[in-house]
Amino acid sequence: MTRRYDRLLHLGNVMIDLTLNVPVLPEHGGDVLATGTDVSPGGGFNVIVAAVRQGLPVVYAGGHGTGLFGDRARAALRETGVAVLQPPKPGLDTGFVVCVVDGGGERTFLTSRGAEATMTNDDLAPLTAGPRDIVYLSGYSMLYPMNRQALMGWLDRLADTVPVVFDPGPLVGQIPPEVTDRLLPRVDWWTCNAREAAAVTGRGDPGQAALALSARTGRQGVLVRTGPDGCLLALPGRGVTRVAGFPVDAVDMNGAGDAHTGAFVAALARGVDPPAAARAANAAAALAVTAQGPASAPTSDEVACFMAAVAARG
Repeated sequence: MTRRYDRLLHLGNVMIDLTLNVPVLPEHGGDVLATGTDVSPGGGFNVIVAAVRQGLPVVYAGGHGTGLFGDRARAALRETGVAVLQPPKPGLDTGFVVCVVDGGGERTFLTSRGAEATMTNDDLAPLTAGPRDIVYLSGYSMLYPMNRQALMGWLDRLADTVPVVFDPGPLVGQIPPEVTDRLLPRVDWWTCNAREAAAVTGRGDPGQAALALSARTGRQGVLVRTGPDGCLLALPGRGVTRVAGFPVDAVDMNGAGDAHTGAFVAALARGVDPPAAARAANAAAALAVTAQGPASAPTSDEVACFMAAVAARG
């Protein structure tokens, strides 16, 4: 197996997650006492952790602030072994996300943007992707006018041989359609869940949505996550393949999609073929939901042991 990529260049948004566990979501205007709370790095950090734990080095090229949350985000990145390329934004703190996890493990988000939403052309002008890099972009960045303009300009300068992975996120419907139309032809790997695929394509069937997205990207492929069932993989000229998931008892689904994306990219970087990479990503996501917290992605050894145990059971 020949390694394809040596580094993930992450241009998403590392934020801070304020997580509250509740038995049920409150009614409109109501209140519910949380059974547990946590403050931890989140947002794009979850993809970073997943990739690093699968053996892929990562550098963070997104924005970050000078306040308490910015300090916490940078400390977490340092502890993970991730280099931070941009200097802190003076006078701005890193943004945060309130994540409410209900008794069934489903999560609901409320996002307050910060310094990570203020990237400029000048910030990205010195940034160059190497020939052995793979680039990660988030749909959240495309919601923020400053980031959007800077990133689209940077993409125009990016060598065509450098692959781009794009995860649109749950607010994909709020990305201006003309931006999506311009972005799709440059995306090598589009990875999203079934709800997000439907929002972009108008196709309620995940398989049809995957095909529609694949027709618009025209590059390496599309991956549509379908929850516990696994994911669908659409490769140019090869239709859609269902890659089965792994049934587990979910404790916290926060960060499952990020664990899936980070593991998938890391497997591709190692030279694994896309179906096998998707299978490994399904395993990583399954393990991630059995642990509390958003950055709960497993290590490569944990994924290998889990898959071997599943195979042994037949």
